[in-house]
Amino acid sequence: MARKAKKRSYSRSASSDVERQTRRYKKGTAKSGRGGRVKSRKQAIAIGLSEARKKGKKVPKKASKRKTSKKKSAKKSSKRKSAKSKSAKR
Repeated sequence: MARKAKKRSYSRSASSDVERQTRRYKKGTAKSGRGGRVKSRKQAIAIGLSEARKKGKKVPKKASKRKTSKKKSAKKSSKRKSAKSKSAKR
């Protein structure tokens, strides 16, 4: 059986933006938004991805935004459950 081809989540040009930022980080010339020096590899990757997003390239949404939306919906449902149980006890 042939496997189904997986769709790319990042565009090739977005990965080149990230690659450019990591090279600048290794060289020591990478700067963050306020002009400070980039201190970690993860920070350099995040800057490259945000630049790609600004240019409109194919990059998934930020993970933090996805997590908060899931947490909010979970909190809402738990509040509803607790409100129902309190009203049932009365």
